[in-house]
This record gives sequence, structure tokens and C-alpha cells, in this order.
Amino acid sequence: MKTLVTGGAGFIGSSIAKALSSNGAEVVVLDNLSSGYRININGQLGVRLLEKDVRDAAAVDAAMAGVDAVFHLAASVGNKRSIDQPVNDAEINVIGTLRVLEAARKAGVRKVVMSSSAGIFGELKTLPIREDHPAEPDSPYGASKLCAEKEGLAYAKLYGMEVVCLRYFNVYGPNQRFDAYGNVIPIFVFQMLREEPLTIFGDGEQTRDFVNVRDVVQANIKAAMTPGLTGAFNIGSATRISINALVERLKAASGLNPVVRHGSPRTGDVRHSLADISAAQKAFGFEPSVTMDEGLPEYIRWARTEVAS
Repeated sequence: MKTLVTGGAGFIGSSIAKALSSNGAEVVVLDNLSSGYRININGQLGVRLLEKDVRDAAAVDAAMAGVDAVFHLAASVGNKRSIDQPVNDAEINVIGTLRVLEAARKAGVRKVVMSSSAGIFGELKTLPIREDHPAEPDSPYGASKLCAEKEGLAYAKLYGMEVVCLRYFNVYGPNQRFDAYGNVIPIFVFQMLREEPLTIFGDGEQTRDFVNVRDVVQANIKAAMTPGLTGAFNIGSATRISINALVERLKAASGLNPVVRHGSPRTGDVRHSLADISAAQKAFGFEPSVTMDEGLPEYIRWARTEVAS
């Protein structure tokens, strides 16, 4: 099987690319390396990197040749980044997605697995969040990811493609590097290892559903391999933890005791988050298996090697 992974040199994309190649697939990675890293896929047999932009129609068309399945992960990620750079966010997440869908249509690719986000929901009205929860995004990022979903599902209806949109909650794990716009786990871990203070925005009692990257890889591959599957599905751990409690877990896992400060709540941040994953469990057998007791120490070990280098 030949696969295309857009954004395949990034954190989640490279993990998917490695898993696919390990299972015998031929993998083409299309990534402009704006947030991805060659080192994430260097030396991986069966993986070929095309250093191109997902907004480049000719490049995407060329990468799509002979492909059986597409994993679309190329994106501008994060609420805060989208508020600071809304046009860039839309160009990558909306126009870039259209480039991928149109190239897949022209090439006769039947299966496209798209990375979406729980950010499409905005502030929550009920917990846990089911797929039919109102989608009222409160950031350009959430809006662009919702638009991308709508594009993908429209292509499925119009052209008989199988398009699966996976709504990730808070993904963490090895190869997730520090990004001031990114997930709180790598931010806190790298700050702790550099002996810098941590900043919790608000009172710290806001909760998040953290899911390990290994479980996200499992979700992508199972979704791709399920015949006839189309739709949008939540991908989380179905558990939640407050940011205050997360800091305590990180202290225990690392043996460090950082200074913790509190700042004002951030615009665009939701109060609580918790995935209902029953639809994904039923549709394609998704079962998260990596607990935070396992995943946090593993991530901290990886981050220590990064800081040391």
C-alpha cells in the first residue's frame, strides 16, 4: 500500500509515518518543515520526504500519484497562534485542505483520514462531549478546522470518497517539542527541565482530556483500514485532569519542584474538556491504552534527551 502523510515530519504525522512503514507501507511525506523536523523521519525505511507546502497545488498533485490512502495532518495548530495569525491559519487549514482533497479526487484516492480538533466545539455545554455537541468555535483555529471538516465530508458526499475526520483532544508524547503556542504538557516539561517557572492561566481548575500519541496513531490506522468508513469522530482518552493536578503529576514523574505562577485566563481557552469516544470505539475499534502513569514518564525521558542535546 502506498500512503501520503501531509505534515508527516511533525509530531503526530511522523509517528503515523513510522507506524505505516513498519507495517510495510510505502510512505510519502509532504512537509514544508515549518514546524516539522527531518530528524523525526530520517533513517526510516520506506519513508520519502518531499519538502513542499500543502498549499502548493502542483506539489500536492505530484505527491498524490499512485497513492491508496491519505493522512492529512499538515496544519497551523493552536488557538493562540490563530488569534495572532488568522490569515495564515485559514490559508493552511482551509485552502491547504482543499488542495489535498482536490488532488485526492483527481487521483482517484478513495480514503482520506483528516486530523481535526476538539477546538471546533468551543465552550462546552455538556460533558463528556459527543460528536453531535454544538460546534461553536471561539477561535480562528477552531473555525478553520471545522471548515476543513465540512470540506472533507462534502467531498465524501459529492465524489463517493471515504473521508474520516478525527477530532483530537490534547495529544502528547515523544517528539513533541516545545512550542509557546502548543500543548501545555511540552511547555511545562521543557520549562521544568530548564529550571524555569511555570505559568498557569486562571485558577488551574480547568480540565483537559490528554491522549497519548500512540493511541492517536492507532486511531488513524484503524480508521484508514475500516472499509466504507466516513464521518467525524472524537479521539481522546475519555478521562480528564485539572491543570493543577497535571502539575503535581509532572512533579512526581520528574522529581522536580518548579516555581508555579498564575496569570489571567487566556482568550479562546475553554474551561473543561472531556471526550466521549464511544462512536470511535463502535465504528473502528478505537481503544486508548496508554495511561498518564505510563505516558508522562516516557515523555519526560524523551524531553530530557532533547534538553541535554
